[in-house]
Amino acid sequence: MNRREFSNLLGGAAAIWSQRAYAQQQAAPSSPIRREWLDRRKEPILEPELPIIDPHHHLWQRPGWRYLLDDLLLDTASGHNIVATVYMEASSMYRDRGPEEMRPVGEVEFANGVAAMCNSGVFGKTRVAAGIVGHADMMLASRVEPVLTALMRAGGDRFRGIRHGVSWEAEAATLRPNPSTRAGMLADKKFREGVAVVGGHGLSYDVSLYHTQIGEVADLANALPNTRIVLNHVGGVLGLGSYRSKREEVFARWSSSIKALAARPNVFVKLGGLGQSYTTLRFDEDAEPPSSEMVAARFRPYIETCIAAFGVDRSMFESNFPPDGASSSYPILWNAFKRLAAGYSPSEKAMLFGGTAKRVYRLA
Repeated sequence: MNRREFSNLLGGAAAIWSQRAYAQQQAAPSSPIRREWLDRRKEPILEPELPIIDPHHHLWQRPGWRYLLDDLLLDTASGHNIVATVYMEASSMYRDRGPEEMRPVGEVEFANGVAAMCNSGVFGKTRVAAGIVGHADMMLASRVEPVLTALMRAGGDRFRGIRHGVSWEAEAATLRPNPSTRAGMLADKKFREGVAVVGGHGLSYDVSLYHTQIGEVADLANALPNTRIVLNHVGGVLGLGSYRSKREEVFARWSSSIKALAARPNVFVKLGGLGQSYTTLRFDEDAEPPSSEMVAARFRPYIETCIAAFGVDRSMFESNFPPDGASSSYPILWNAFKRLAAGYSPSEKAMLFGGTAKRVYRLA
């Protein structure tokens, strides 16, 4: 199915989604993705039969940046065997009325609708949003309970967890401001109480942050040993401001923190997110798009450190699309991951490319 056929099928519903989402995302940045630049690099697909569960992607409509189901399907149908995905919250498609804390329920309603569409088989083999991770404000503490109830109702048997990002660092806060985060959130009594409620429902907690905060995740994991915690994007390797010229220093601090965090058995790690704008590992400033060999070479120290620390049964490759689409195309990125996993056995690859995600997010 091509983009025109897809759009015709969605009809007026897509227009309504776009208009409402646009109104909600007026402050969002324009898209950094240059499709024509990415398309200049083509490669044969490596191991095209290898089943992949992509455990981290978004769908959104923002000013100048559209990435909805038809865009995702163009990527997942680009050659790799993407059998299922996990939808990750992105402050997208919120309700535009009602109590503030309940507005994120709209995003899960949207994601579950997309999942139902894909579960019909009409849009191909990929079961998009087979698992759904939504957002709830952990600072509500125990008062988050009715929000979780509403999210679980909205997501049905696909709802799997919560992400509440806490990315904060003094210099980065100036360069990449986020008014919803502040220092020390993971240690806040209310925040931990909220995460404990999440864990009490058997749900996972995904955390996005900067590498300077990884020690705080370890403390949270110690305090809540029965809650599954998923570290996004190998822990957010920061490359803004003065960090831009300190890659070796950053790597040393990051790797030490990762090894310490891996000692907590309730923590899992997502292998990806390294091509984002806040890192020094991106390719979007290059004249030509990277090959998968180039991506693998640049990401290798971080990926190998994580797998060595967490093991294949607590590590999972992620696309983090569309943000990582600023640096490389979807097929190039998964080719790079396959190059990075070339030395692993078939059973180990099965874990890295799907088994861990299937277990963590309890996918059928």
